[in-house]
Amino acid sequence: MSNVPSDLKYAPSHEWIRVSGETALIGITDHAQHELTELVFVELPEKGRQIKAGEACSVVESVKTASDIYSPVSGEVTEVNQAVTKDPKLVNDDPYGDGWFFKIKMADPAEVDKLLSSEQYSAQIG
Repeated sequence: MSNVPSDLKYAPSHEWIRVSGETALIGITDHAQHELTELVFVELPEKGRQIKAGEACSVVESVKTASDIYSPVSGEVTEVNQAVTKDPKLVNDDPYGDGWFFKIKMADPAEVDKLLSSEQYSAQIG
């Protein structure tokens, strides 16, 4: 699947993570945004919030449904992308770029090792 970037790791629940040192950028996959269809609302976690891996921390609503978004790793939210709350379509248009959700300072970077590679994620969504 060519639209799955190889430098990311993935949660089975369709979130992606890009690690840079102790910090990680998190968003939802192209597959997830496609399944949700046109997003009309994005709720992000508060800056400073402590999140555990697998915890619901964001909500997206589309013309079709509402879905929880889960954090792939534990840590503290250090930044949120306000642009997607103002223009949720950014997530549909550029899920791996301008459509990111939040940054987190990871509590345990080893949690990333439990996530899926791009090949494993591609096989999951097959």
